[in-house]
Amino acid sequence: MKKSDRIKLADLTLKALTEAFPDSSCSLDSDSPERLAIRGILSAQCTDVRVNITARELFEECPSMADIDALPEEELIQIIKPCGLYKSKAKSIKTFAHLYCSEWEGIVPREIGPLMKCPGVGKKIANLIIGEIYGIPAVVVDTHCKRVMYRIGITDNTDPLKVEKDICEVFPEESWIGLGHMAVDLGRSYCDSRNPDCEKCPLTSFCRKRVVNK
Repeated sequence: MKKSDRIKLADLTLKALTEAFPDSSCSLDSDSPERLAIRGILSAQCTDVRVNITARELFEECPSMADIDALPEEELIQIIKPCGLYKSKAKSIKTFAHLYCSEWEGIVPREIGPLMKCPGVGKKIANLIIGEIYGIPAVVVDTHCKRVMYRIGITDNTDPLKVEKDICEVFPEESWIGLGHMAVDLGRSYCDSRNPDCEKCPLTSFCRKRVVNK
């Protein structure tokens, strides 16, 4: 598809998503930059609902990053176990807390590069932090966003970094933060990975992968 056609498709997509999900927002609790980052690390292959519950338990036990930095890794594992992948997530959380308390001097970086120095903080989580906390335009490409943008026709890629690049080429910069949230809402409400409800989806009229009259 030519870029000009993808831009027209993006305009239709943004209009339909904005009308369908005017109140879309981040489903992870975001009371502070450092806590949002921890929740982002916990969110890999885990629901946001479970992450928010587990994070509350963690922050009750360890109110500050210094507390997490000092917490033995085995104790951290026991707290975050319900989120899965707990061994790698524990190492990432410990590293993040240490960087926050030492190298970053208590301030979460506003730049992608320094954030991604921490294992477990990839481009998706870094984009989440700079977008949600600092208002810097960035697209969070999670599994829902990737699936939705592929099905609509915005991208032919499945690699998240390539999907992000394709999105940023055709959507206006000022829409990027909200776009990710709306795509998630569409994925959860209609565009299920196995059983999409194309009959009711607000993007059916122009989605290239729509399946109607089943």
